[in-house]
Amino acid sequence: MSSGRAFKLNTGALIPAVGLGTWQSKPEEVYQAVLTAIKAGYRHIDTAFVYRNEAAVGKAIKDSGIPRKELFVTTKLWNNSHSPESVKAALDQSLANLQLEYLDLYLMHWPIAFQTSSRIFPRDENKKILIGSTDFTETYAAMEKLLGPRVRAIGVSNFTVANLEKLMKSATITPAAVQVEIHPYFPQTELLEFCEKHNIHVTAYSPLGSTSSPVMQEKIVIDMAEKYKVSPAQVLLAWGVQRNTSVIPKSVTPSRIISNFQDVVLTKEDIELLNDLSKSDYAGRLLDPSSLWGVNIFPSKL
Repeated sequence: MSSGRAFKLNTGALIPAVGLGTWQSKPEEVYQAVLTAIKAGYRHIDTAFVYRNEAAVGKAIKDSGIPRKELFVTTKLWNNSHSPESVKAALDQSLANLQLEYLDLYLMHWPIAFQTSSRIFPRDENKKILIGSTDFTETYAAMEKLLGPRVRAIGVSNFTVANLEKLMKSATITPAAVQVEIHPYFPQTELLEFCEKHNIHVTAYSPLGSTSSPVMQEKIVIDMAEKYKVSPAQVLLAWGVQRNTSVIPKSVTPSRIISNFQDVVLTKEDIELLNDLSKSDYAGRLLDPSSLWGVNIFPSKL
């Protein structure tokens, strides 16, 4: 029962299984998308400073009329604010943008620091990204100090198992969650097993594949959608939730926002059929902007 489900974080708080993602949602579109989602029953909203839509998301939350305590709101620390002295200021800015007194979850967006700058993408005269010297373990240590009335839980995003292992050696507080790309083409089974062992919740971004991803055009997905009388997107979201990951599909289309939240429960056999898509010719990571930054965050496509 995806829309009614929630997962317990290691803090004891509940994170709703299905949330609204807002990556690539323009401010003028995301305001109405968030209102539509909340009206449809969503209580989990995900954004980030770099999406440049926090203000519109926050206004929609405020205008929805839903009590703040009923919502689970996540935003993310951007790469230009990784230095320990910049972390608190970045939080201040995001809270101001969102018009919120606290976040339910604050994530480190990427395990890479740009040089501290007011520019989102600081570049040199050759337009090359200026990489900073702050290690992500230092950034996380600064984030640990934010926990309290204004930040209920902290976590990371776009971390590999190797990076999580490194982080856990120095962290005094286990991340409550890690947000990563997950869909049937890229199931991240090893990472899920690691996180289950260490009681770290996993949120799947791009659970339908990236923009123009062929995963929703796979015959097995289409056939399964017809079998359950739902959309291909609902099949993929059910797969994600039944693997104990929360999912944050992005949409600004009201009908899709509503249908993505409707309950679908797949059989174990159908879950296994979808798992086989990891053997597809398209299998692997679909999103890696770090290659544009001149940084190799991920060791390989897989």
